Amino acid sequence: MTPAGDDDCTLADRLGRTRDPAAFHELYARHTPMLFAVAVRLMGNETDAEDAVHDTWVRAVENIRGFRGESSLRTWLTGVLINRIREVSRVRVYESLDDVPEVAAHEPTSDVHGVDPIDLSRAIGEMPLGYREIVLLHDVEGFTHEEIGRLLGIETGTSKSQLTRGRRWLRRALEERPHQRIK
Repeated sequence: MTPAGDDDCTLADRLGRTRDPAAFHELYARHTPMLFAVAVRLMGNETDAEDAVHDTWVRAVENIRGFRGESSLRTWLTGVLINRIREVSRVRVYESLDDVPEVAAHEPTSDVHGVDPIDLSRAIGEMPLGYREIVLLHDVEGFTHEEIGRLLGIETGTSKSQLTRGRRWLRRALEERPHQRIK
């Protein structure tokens, strides 16, 4: 049994060296909820998100020895996830599939700043992927611009400017929706 107090680096090392199932299960329990939340937001639906998270864990376990602790395991896993999502997106574009994510049909639970949550979700789903990645990683998941830069292979300044542009894009998209107002 893996002690709950083990840090991610210790567990990742154990998983890489011995394929310890307890280390895997502990890491899986710690990081899957965040990975799934990011995947749903980037992919637009739970089915694709589940597939992406599954593929992320398969790749992470295969390549865990490549994790050197230069960033947090959370950041490293998110990078693996984003790379997988980008691969799926490229295939979809190549196959000429509709790239607009589905939005669950449910009643909005709140009206944040005068914006219907369903409209907000749709607008985020329609954002160009580059903007969407940065806005979600920074504003929703709380990654720093430095972490985003490492994850996406971009400069910190690029992350900051893309965040500004992404927020502007989102604001315009929401303002153009009928009967919606932005406070």
